[in-house]
Amino acid sequence: MSIRILPSTLVNQIAAGEVIERAASVVKELVENSIDAGATSVEVTLVDGGKSLIAVADNGKGMSREELSLAVERHATSKLPDDDLFNINFLGFRGEALPSIASVARMCVISREKGAENAWKIEVDGGVKSEVEPTAYPCGTRIEVRDLFYATPARLKFLKSNLSEANQCADMLNRIAMANPHISFYLTVDNKKKIALNACQGELFDARLKRLSEVMGREFGENSLPVNAEKDGLRISGFVSLPTLNKANSLSQYLFVNNRPVRDKLLLGAIRGAYQDVLASNRYPLCALFFDINPAYVDVNVHPTKAEVRFYDNSLVRGLLVSAIRHVLSLGSSRSAETVDVADLLNAAAVGNEAAGNVDDVAILQEHVQNPVRPFFQSIMPRPHRQAVLPELERVYSVKTEVVPAEDLPQEMNDDVENVGYLGLAKAQFHDTYIIAQNEDSIVIVDQHAAHERIVMEKLKKILMNEQHVATQMLLIPEVVDLPAGDKLRILEAAENLKQLGLVVEEFGSTAVIVREIPALLGDIDVKALVHNLAEEMAEWGKEYSLSKKLHLICATMACHGSVRAGRRLNIEEMNHLLREMERTEHSGQCNHGRPTYVELKLKNIEKLFER
Repeated sequence: MSIRILPSTLVNQIAAGEVIERAASVVKELVENSIDAGATSVEVTLVDGGKSLIAVADNGKGMSREELSLAVERHATSKLPDDDLFNINFLGFRGEALPSIASVARMCVISREKGAENAWKIEVDGGVKSEVEPTAYPCGTRIEVRDLFYATPARLKFLKSNLSEANQCADMLNRIAMANPHISFYLTVDNKKKIALNACQGELFDARLKRLSEVMGREFGENSLPVNAEKDGLRISGFVSLPTLNKANSLSQYLFVNNRPVRDKLLLGAIRGAYQDVLASNRYPLCALFFDINPAYVDVNVHPTKAEVRFYDNSLVRGLLVSAIRHVLSLGSSRSAETVDVADLLNAAAVGNEAAGNVDDVAILQEHVQNPVRPFFQSIMPRPHRQAVLPELERVYSVKTEVVPAEDLPQEMNDDVENVGYLGLAKAQFHDTYIIAQNEDSIVIVDQHAAHERIVMEKLKKILMNEQHVATQMLLIPEVVDLPAGDKLRILEAAENLKQLGLVVEEFGSTAVIVREIPALLGDIDVKALVHNLAEEMAEWGKEYSLSKKLHLICATMACHGSVRAGRRLNIEEMNHLLREMERTEHSGQCNHGRPTYVELKLKNIEKLFER
């Protein structure tokens, strides 16, 4: 067959395969057009997950009759006034969206310029357009897309269920809304309002936080830290969560480059690196970060969907991002996302009553209390009766307040009582695991193991940073540890690194290693368990980890083994000493795995429990 020029309708359908993947792609392109048109309100309507109808209406500047006719032509755009692909100041610029959508669906566009006598309408059916006709419509533009992919049935088969497609559209609209807090966004799915985000007032930072709280949840708004850093023409702003507020995946990490939602492996990797010392490797922080950069130094024309970008200077972007996040984490290092709310306590009480069989009482309260989800009176509902003799109560509900005479204590422990900080004074130890302290307006409950783990970790890091030798203590009887061949090899390969951290390990026979010295910081530890854990974790790390990251991971493992264990009984002076150490330590609000080291119960919440 001889070479020929493809028909324009077929060319548009080929292009649509790159730009329009599903209903969410249509929503993205049309909503971005509305924003570029200066709209302050955008309404999206879906029927059957967008398969039957996608309608986007805005109050933007609108189009004239001539512009409307050109808008549905391929590569027709108003967004490249200088024909410069390296100076893109709009979300859209390729001129492919409308003709691509129209080539695979039935599209109707109605638009009216401000001050015009009437609106104009044009219809495009599978790439074939009609004449432009006058019609009635208020200022702005409305685009209706019906029977998506009817012209390309093969693509239609790949669409998911109506609910799944609608959720994808909602997620896309939420992403765009995060970057544009001063614009109202509404989504209606099958005559039901799914999203209603009114325009946020105030300064950009305040408006962004309010919008992010609406989209990502109130918990993120209350437990996030502001990021604002600038260097060499690049500005990074937004919010990142405290390490104790995390998830099992990275889906709640939102990135925007010049207000354009993107997914970039470089940026996601930098975020992970910034949290490496304060978060477990299988947990992910929440964040919404905005990168403002000169368009000449970023390429958004990498892919037709514009979801990927390429930076001129990757090292600048990554370096500034890591340093900015670490800086704000250090400023908020003593904060914990686990502040107990009275509502959480009452919800827990409700679950306890249901488990105990008091379902009828719960149902009555839910029917008569104004807020049925968090009824106040559940805290006084009957509890299952338990009997226990005094010795059992002494063992199970252990609250100890042992006091050591002041003359028997080191001077630094006596000074702890005089330099009380935000964690207050220790009052008791509960279950030989939790320290109960009191400050001016709350009760603080501290996990002694998690807290000391962070303290030991930061001390080891500081020694490494200053390139000092970790103080060691020689074992009176060296510990021989039997290991599988692979584990033994990994330990011996890391022997120099371990020695730098104060753990002196040598080969001992064909199946074992011998430990002669351990870090003095760790105190009395189970040496065998430490070596076995290190070997197992080294097997997981593989070769992709850098030396510095491996050292930090080794520090974290050693700190976990060397910290005060749960079940160890402390006296009041030791508790206060631990609290003061926490107040002096960076990132003390969470342990090395991202779990909270303390929770705080405010006095006002306690008073609510007693209806005061």
